[in-house]
Amino acid sequence: MPSSIANRETGFGVDPFWGPLAMVTTQDIVLSSYFRERIVLGLNHLPKEGAVLFAPTHRARWDGLMLTLAAGRRVTGRDCRFMVTRTEMKGLQGWFLERLGCFPVDQRRPSLKSLRFAIDLMVDGHQLVVFPEGKINRTEKPIRLKQGLARLAQIAETKGVDVQVVPVGLGYSSVKRRPFSKAAICFKEPMKVEGFGRDAALNFNLELSARMDAAEQAALKAVGGKKKAI
Repeated sequence: MPSSIANRETGFGVDPFWGPLAMVTTQDIVLSSYFRERIVLGLNHLPKEGAVLFAPTHRARWDGLMLTLAAGRRVTGRDCRFMVTRTEMKGLQGWFLERLGCFPVDQRRPSLKSLRFAIDLMVDGHQLVVFPEGKINRTEKPIRLKQGLARLAQIAETKGVDVQVVPVGLGYSSVKRRPFSKAAICFKEPMKVEGFGRDAALNFNLELSARMDAAEQAALKAVGGKKKAI
């Protein structure tokens, strides 16, 4: 996979030492010891090549680990590159996240540098992860998406990138994620953003949120959980 200009300028790449070590630690030790069962649904919906923009529901800090387990290097041959908030990239945690290929964005005022980096990743055919709700939602309120992911897909399309947006749902058998509980992740059929501008982004988000909700319901069903209607 070629290195993009943004990778060389910012240094936000997957470290050849810390990346594999983190994969072994999180997937073979942490996840396998904490959850007695880890279920993956819809693997047939994972694109084999090209730019991928994962749009997962966000219910717990386990979500990122489950996503890399189900769609990371061992499964797709590609790393999941996470767009995270600036606060998550501070201190020791930020030091590790940077070496795992994560990069920061200011949600209120995204910088051109962050946006350019995200676009360059997709131009290079990487797997980019953006939590479109913008934060962890521990309530049972309906999914509400910010426009950031849709706008990224629109901009990438103007650069000639065929972006495949994959709706993802995560579910846990225990609301408080107790040890030895179950976790599941479900991938739905990839979507394409059509059109440009605010209205097109809003229409895309309506369909995306519905598919994310369906994926989450499937994941919850697989672990014996249930999302209450609001």
